[in-house]
Amino acid sequence: MPLFCRRHLLRLGAPALLALALATPAFAQPALWAVKSATTTVYLFGTVHLLPTDTDWHYPVLDKALAASDSLTIELTDDNPANMQALVMQYGLDPTHPLSDQLTTAENATLAKAAETAGIPGGTQTIEIMRPWLAALTLAMAPLIKAGLDPAHGVDRLLQAQMVKAGKPVNGLETSEQQIRFLADLSPELQLDFLRSTLHDVDKDSTELTSLISAWKAGDTAAIARLEDEDVRKESPELYKTLIVDRNKAWATKIAALLQHPGTVFIAVGAAHLAGPDSVQAQLAKLGITTQTR
Repeated sequence: MPLFCRRHLLRLGAPALLALALATPAFAQPALWAVKSATTTVYLFGTVHLLPTDTDWHYPVLDKALAASDSLTIELTDDNPANMQALVMQYGLDPTHPLSDQLTTAENATLAKAAETAGIPGGTQTIEIMRPWLAALTLAMAPLIKAGLDPAHGVDRLLQAQMVKAGKPVNGLETSEQQIRFLADLSPELQLDFLRSTLHDVDKDSTELTSLISAWKAGDTAAIARLEDEDVRKESPELYKTLIVDRNKAWATKIAALLQHPGTVFIAVGAAHLAGPDSVQAQLAKLGITTQTR
């Protein structure tokens, strides 16, 4: 699954019941941008990786851009279950350092309650052998999966299926191993901070995610940046740099290279990467490349 910190990992996901709260004006739509050279067009579209299945996000300008594109590029193409399971086994488990030994008595009590609420099979026994980053991700994701959300129904996956059906190639900006190692390679202290933040906010996700999905549907990049990025930037600059800034710079460099080859490419990445002062568009601007709103 494409990566973020706690809220970024959820990618604006929300339980299916939130669909009732997502009414937006008829003109509101997820944002789309274009970057052009003399012979090349690159479209940039922010995605949500977990959505209620009945969410309607297509609109004519978006569909026209997809139809005109020769290929699709998303964050990952190798995140099949077998590959992800192998990577989690390699980078996410550490039975020699039980998680409970790294937390206070109060934190362990909160962890146990969170595991029970999330309905994690095996409860704390399952989490006990996880490294802190994986425990945090598991606790954040489990309630959403339990509520019926499926990453297979995320926007990027639906776009992938659409392009494959059309016989067009789908490429990845990163590999699953790269994304997992963004978290697995964090210092132990930062991983524990990540877990503690998840435990602290475990009851807040639904409210925040309602706002995030509404902002995405409305194409409100200012709200997305405020809800997705600002807290992380203030509370953990190192995590923000690793998960947002460095990746956006790398992607901007790849987009600049694409502009040297004739054709039309549609790029779909998590919406928070296309919002805020360190967005992909901002990194492109530093390279002298202008991004236009569609």
